[in-house]
Amino acid sequence: MGADIADDLKPTSTDDVRKHTVQIVAAHVSHNSVAPNDLPALIEQVYGALTGLGKPTVTVPTRPEPAVPVRKSVTPDYIVCLEDGKKLKMLKRHLQAAYNMSPDEYRERWGLPADYPMVAPNYAKQRSSLAKSIGLGTRRPVEPAPAPAPAAKPGRGRKAAAK
Repeated sequence: MGADIADDLKPTSTDDVRKHTVQIVAAHVSHNSVAPNDLPALIEQVYGALTGLGKPTVTVPTRPEPAVPVRKSVTPDYIVCLEDGKKLKMLKRHLQAAYNMSPDEYRERWGLPADYPMVAPNYAKQRSSLAKSIGLGTRRPVEPAPAPAPAAKPGRGRKAAAK
């Protein structure tokens, strides 16, 4: 029902637009005090609004303002989330849990390079040294496979041996 009313209000020609503009401005001026100098601007605003009816509005997406400057978001001990300003050692899990966002989406949203870290540098070094100390990432020496035991010769059964 609301669409029918909106369709009825849409002017179909420039004469209709002018007629509706005059009616709206006259109604506004009759109930409000308007300075004579402001009248042309009011007419332009109303006319512009009426000619824009039915046209899709184009919104330009604005880049959100980060909680902290990007340069200050990476420190040796933590990474600061640009969404909310929290100091974290690992950013990936926080982004997924709090914002349902992948690291790539986060980098794209904030215009960050592809090599922007998701883990604090000192924490990454600590985890790396721990992994190396327990032997992760090194090849283990290949032990020779044990030689197969020689197959037993098929012997004669009990009855055959007794004869």
